[in-house]
Amino acid sequence: MSAKEIKNKQAYFDYFIEDKFDAGMVLLGTEVKSLREGKVSFNDSFCIFFKNELWIRGMYIAEYSLGTTNNHITVHDRKLLLTKRELGKLQNKMKDVGFTIVPLRIFFNEKNLAKIEIGIGKGKKLHDKRDTIRKKETEREMKRYLK
Repeated sequence: MSAKEIKNKQAYFDYFIEDKFDAGMVLLGTEVKSLREGKVSFNDSFCIFFKNELWIRGMYIAEYSLGTTNNHITVHDRKLLLTKRELGKLQNKMKDVGFTIVPLRIFFNEKNLAKIEIGIGKGKKLHDKRDTIRKKETEREMKRYLK
């Protein structure tokens, strides 16, 4: 059984992604089950450093439908697991003005562990977003003509 890959399409629209990292997540059992069902939302989620650890804030994972009273809290801070070298790279990049760490996708690796791909992004200006929309529309039109 292959689980879904959940992508954050809005992140690619709002940010220029410069570098990507795969990180593990500290999750509860019912959170993993909800992830496998694809019930997660990236809206307004971002990553922060707290005591030299990376945390994701604002990610919504719906309650597990078959869960009991031991179900998890839907929105809370979740710890991300990275190597010291990767954390150092991220912290150095965050010292530059205008960069943020955004979640890009959640997937399950070959060992069936839940992973999150995060990216270092620099915010797009309004005219950059318009260029992105224009490129997508021209690609869509070209595909229509080729069919």
